[in-house]
Amino acid sequence: MTNVTPFPHSAAAGAGQVGFDRLELQKIMDLYGRMVSAGHWRDYAMDIGREAAIFSAFRRSAERPEYRIEKRPALRHRQGMWALVGESGQVLKRGQELQGVLAPVERKLLRIVED
Repeated sequence: MTNVTPFPHSAAAGAGQVGFDRLELQKIMDLYGRMVSAGHWRDYAMDIGREAAIFSAFRRSAERPEYRIEKRPALRHRQGMWALVGESGQVLKRGQELQGVLAPVERKLLRIVED
């Protein structure tokens, strides 16, 4: 009983996962809430992985997401770690700041409210 076995450290145990911090998630959920109240979005999903954290917003839960907000820290010094991806998979906006990447959706929200 005197032998102490150290707990194994493995990459499979969740080390190196990419996630959203509190302020990032607050900005994303604020936009999501406004789009829901405008009647445009109805569901969302989050995928947290080793390379990226992805927030997907759906008009209907049975469809492909209308938008995906992706955080990829490996691209921080190249294209920017944030990307806004459209329904067909095209990258609509990429940048270093989350607020700038969310701008096209914010403009769409203004058009929805004005109608």
